[in-house]
Amino acid sequence: MLYIKNLEDGVELFKVLGSEVRVNIVQLLLKNKDMNMNEIASSLNITNGALTSHIKKMEDVGLIQVRSDMTGHGNQKVCRVIQERLLVDIVPSDEGDSSGFYEAEIPVGQYSNYSVYPTCGIATTMKLIGEVDDPRYFAHPERISAGILWFTRGYVEYLIPNVLPMAQKIDEITFSMELSSEAPGVNNDWPSDISFVLNDVPIGCWTSPGDFGDVKGIFTPDWWFPNWNQYGLLKMLVINKRGTFVDGLKISNVTLDEFGLDYKSAIRFRMEVREDAVHVGGLTLFGNGFGNYGHGIKVRMRYSPMENAALQ
Repeated sequence: MLYIKNLEDGVELFKVLGSEVRVNIVQLLLKNKDMNMNEIASSLNITNGALTSHIKKMEDVGLIQVRSDMTGHGNQKVCRVIQERLLVDIVPSDEGDSSGFYEAEIPVGQYSNYSVYPTCGIATTMKLIGEVDDPRYFAHPERISAGILWFTRGYVEYLIPNVLPMAQKIDEITFSMELSSEAPGVNNDWPSDISFVLNDVPIGCWTSPGDFGDVKGIFTPDWWFPNWNQYGLLKMLVINKRGTFVDGLKISNVTLDEFGLDYKSAIRFRMEVREDAVHVGGLTLFGNGFGNYGHGIKVRMRYSPMENAALQ
C-alpha cells in the first residue's frame, strides 16, 4: 500500500496516473503479473522508446518495480506492479502546531513474548534458524536477526519503544507491517483472521486473503524455497481518538483515549491468530530482507503536551 499523507505529497503520483497509457500499463500488469518491456509495448501497440519513458515515471513514484531477467535470450527488463492499494488523506489531520512525532522500526525478531504453534518457523536472510515446525527456536538468540517468521496460530508481542519528551501524551499510533496468512506450502486463497492487541486490549481484526507464493518477493533472498511464503500485503494500522483503522477503513470503535498513554507508559503490541477465530489460517510477518517492502514493523507516534502537566 502506498500512503500519501496530504495532497501536496501526491502531486507527482497524480501526474503519473493522469495518463491513459500509464493507466493501461497498470491494468495490463495487474492482469498478467510480470511482463517484459517487449510484451507490454506489443500489447499496447506503442514503441519501446515511448514505453521506456512511461515505465521510468511509474517506477520513480513507486508504482511498479523493474528488474533484470537474464533467462531466455538476452537481458530482459521485467515489470511488475508493487502497490496493491493507494491511500490518500485529502483532509489534513487535526494535529496542531504543538504536535510532535516519534518514529521507530522494530525488527520482526525483536518480540518480547510469543506463543506459536506449527506450522511455524523463523529465518534470517542467510538461513533458517534451527528447524521448521519447532516452536523452541523462537527463543533462539539468532532470532534478533530474523527477517521473516510464521505460525499457524498463536501470537508474537512487541514492546514498543517510548522515548517521548517529558509531559507529553500520545494522540495517535500507526503501525506499518507486511503480513500474509500461513498455509501448508503456499495458497493465495487461504484466509486468516489476524487480531491486533494493544496492552492486552483487542483493538481489531483484519482478514488476510492468502499466503502468497505466485511470484518471488522483491526482497526475498535467492536461497529461499520457491514453494514457501514469498511476499505479503503492506498493512497500516492506526489507532487514534476516532477509533482503530486498517488502511483507512475502520475496524473497531476502540480509541486511543481508552488507554491514556503518555511519556511514561509501557506499550505492548501483539499480532495474534486466535484458536477460536473464524479463519485460523496463520500469520506470516515479513521484515528486512524478505517480501516486497523489506522493512520491519514501522511505528509512528503523534504526541502533544499534557494539559496542566507537572514536569518531573
